[in-house]
Amino acid sequence: SKARVIDKENGGRELALPFGDKIPFEFAEEVVAVGNSANAAVAAARLGLSSGLVVNVGKDRDGEKCITQLNLENVSTAFVKEYEGKKTNYHYVLWYKDERTILIKHETFDYTLPDIGSGATAPKCMYLSSISENALPYHDVLADYLEANPEVKLIFQPGTFQIKWGTDALKRIYKRTDVFFCNVEEAERILGTKQELINKDHMDAALLPPNPNGAPNHSAPFIKGLLDGLRALGPKLPIITDGPNGAYTYASDEATLNFDKIIHLGIYPDIAPPYERTGAGDAFASTFSAAYLLGNSTATSLKWGSINSMNVCQHVGAQKGLLKRADIEGYLAKAPAGWDIQVLG
Repeated sequence: SKARVIDKENGGRELALPFGDKIPFEFAEEVVAVGNSANAAVAAARLGLSSGLVVNVGKDRDGEKCITQLNLENVSTAFVKEYEGKKTNYHYVLWYKDERTILIKHETFDYTLPDIGSGATAPKCMYLSSISENALPYHDVLADYLEANPEVKLIFQPGTFQIKWGTDALKRIYKRTDVFFCNVEEAERILGTKQELINKDHMDAALLPPNPNGAPNHSAPFIKGLLDGLRALGPKLPIITDGPNGAYTYASDEATLNFDKIIHLGIYPDIAPPYERTGAGDAFASTFSAAYLLGNSTATSLKWGSINSMNVCQHVGAQKGLLKRADIEGYLAKAPAGWDIQVLG
């Protein structure tokens, strides 16, 4: 292969391709109606919840394919708005080994909130995630709706631009958030964690048990610092994912959170080597959310999310591997010994 991955001194990695060359590829597959919120809507529908997607598409062939696919997944398209003369967003995933790099291009749409119901007809929950760089004012519209409908829960999984805008610009959203998802690196960017704290974290890694996947662990105090920092912004229950290291959040005794202790769940052991990881984070966040809304404990919801995330990595794209409730409960019943919640500190 002419592609290669370069490890940078700062810990980052870059995908490198020869400039001006012809690069052979194995195959291409079109996956329609995907994106953070679309993936969440499909995951919820497969788990037995009623879900709909508020989204803008162009009145074009790609938009029609998206609507058809959502209908096949039992996701309501009542709030899909089609724009004449606009193109439906189309992104490219460069898949190399078991990781991916995504080329994105968001079309410019007028962002308006359709009549999704209020009061007795309001949805039980709103899932807010990745959105285009032109949509910052739209968040005030959403915040107004949520303030007028306090019974609606907000789940927030910020995307690239929502993190880039900063917490001050989205302070109304953060303060209204019930459940919040991000990974360790995103938490550091959101909170502006200083480099010396990150360095100290690696020195204290022995505070967590060895990772069977060989990935470096973060220290419990460092993770708790990130969780506390996120909670200070407003989210009632922040959850931090860490790739092969699993996920972290606060310990709980049924419905009562214990902010003095955090819990950790490693990833569900792969049933086969991961095929590709597109959508693994979305699967975890949306499945946790669905399980939580169905009345499951934090610990059980973490397990549901981990199982669905594992299975998504066995397939191409972010939705093909999303499981139904019976399948998740089947994996849960045969979970290997040792895969369980750990209380840290």
